[in-house]
Amino acid sequence: MRIENGTPAVALAPDLKPERTSPHEGSYKDPAPVRSRASPNNKLKPMKPNQWSTLTHFAGIDWASRSHNVAIVDKNGGVVEEFAFDHTAEGWQHLRERFAAYPGLAACVEKGLAFVVEQLLMTGALIFAIPGKSAITYRKRKAPSGTKSDSFDAWTLADALRTDGHDWQPVKQPNELTLKLRLLCRDQVALIEQRTCIINQLRAALKEYYPAALEAFEEWKAPSAWAFIERFPDPASLARAGRKAWNKFLHTQQLARPEYYEKRMQAFERSAHFVASSGVTDAKSLLAVSLVKMLRCIQAQLDDYDTQINATFNSHPKQAIFDSLPGAGAKLAPRLLAEICSCEDVLTSAEALQCHAGTAPVSYQSGKMHKVRVRHSCNKHLRAAVHLWTFQTQKQCAWAGVYYKAQRERGKSHACALRSLGHRWLKIVWKMCQTGKAYDSNLHATNQLKHGSWIFKMAVP
Repeated sequence: MRIENGTPAVALAPDLKPERTSPHEGSYKDPAPVRSRASPNNKLKPMKPNQWSTLTHFAGIDWASRSHNVAIVDKNGGVVEEFAFDHTAEGWQHLRERFAAYPGLAACVEKGLAFVVEQLLMTGALIFAIPGKSAITYRKRKAPSGTKSDSFDAWTLADALRTDGHDWQPVKQPNELTLKLRLLCRDQVALIEQRTCIINQLRAALKEYYPAALEAFEEWKAPSAWAFIERFPDPASLARAGRKAWNKFLHTQQLARPEYYEKRMQAFERSAHFVASSGVTDAKSLLAVSLVKMLRCIQAQLDDYDTQINATFNSHPKQAIFDSLPGAGAKLAPRLLAEICSCEDVLTSAEALQCHAGTAPVSYQSGKMHKVRVRHSCNKHLRAAVHLWTFQTQKQCAWAGVYYKAQRERGKSHACALRSLGHRWLKIVWKMCQTGKAYDSNLHATNQLKHGSWIFKMAVP
């Protein structure tokens, strides 16, 4: 049953902490009053009022793999029409024709399938995309009993857009170069995760029949470890090859360093003393060789991705800005550029970027209770890139190393200290994007000295 006249709850924006406030994890009682709302300047920029006033109809799209449900409501919340269309070229053409009948139309869709959002942008309507958790919350608001159907979900999205959409930011497609770089970087990360899964499977297989291989090699991302399995797939073949073949293999793979050479040679000599049964060895050795072939294939594709990403990154107009970031390097600089520049028109302040990247904490206040926790609703890809990048900056920048050490001495965990450091770095990055200037360590040190930063005083003896 639809609740047509339900009054939407007022959503309070989370408190945004100032730059010098580190994210405490835990809870405490605070007798001082706490702001209930964030400053309007710290929020994502909403739609312009005159743009919202031109809208006359609101659509909700509940997407699926084969077909999609659509509901269209007017300004008063009355259902104008409901229909479904197939996920085909003809189906999307049919949707464009139906949408053309409503010049002042805005549509809402749940995030998750980029192709659907891209097709909706081609309809000419104003498109809004909301997270899945928000869609679930809106459905519960309309149906506390828990009822659910595809058509009901579409209507829920349409009515949520009608009542709350004036404070949302419409979807804007990034330029083709930034979009390409973002997809390349995200797909490369997915391939790296697959490589990690296969390496874990390989280590598990070797543990069952070839402990000498695990003893001799610790880094299984290295192609030299894969070459060992290809050359000596089981303990018996390793023992038959003899010491001369072992020595030749280590020198060929450039693994004859004195600190590891004797350890590996001793592991090879003991390989025949601790083995599995012949049946287990035959089966698992075949699996190990198969996994190594898969790793070779994935590594070749990762090398191709590196080439494509570097070419795209170097041709981007903001390449010099992100290439100047200390510790970013050839891997992380493209990821940071792709994720930040994809939504720079929405992130109108440094605080908005910090929230988007997940470095700004989330506060919860009720009475005298005030809790602060890590932000989970954010861009996960950007948060991961910032985490890896700040870990490198605290090794290369004096002030970053001092700040990280100070956070650790205050009892913060490694991850929390990196988030606090990333919180500061993102304010710098946002300013760099606004001014179009590359990072200048001397200018940053001058500004720290000018403002009397405690970090600068500790960094300079």
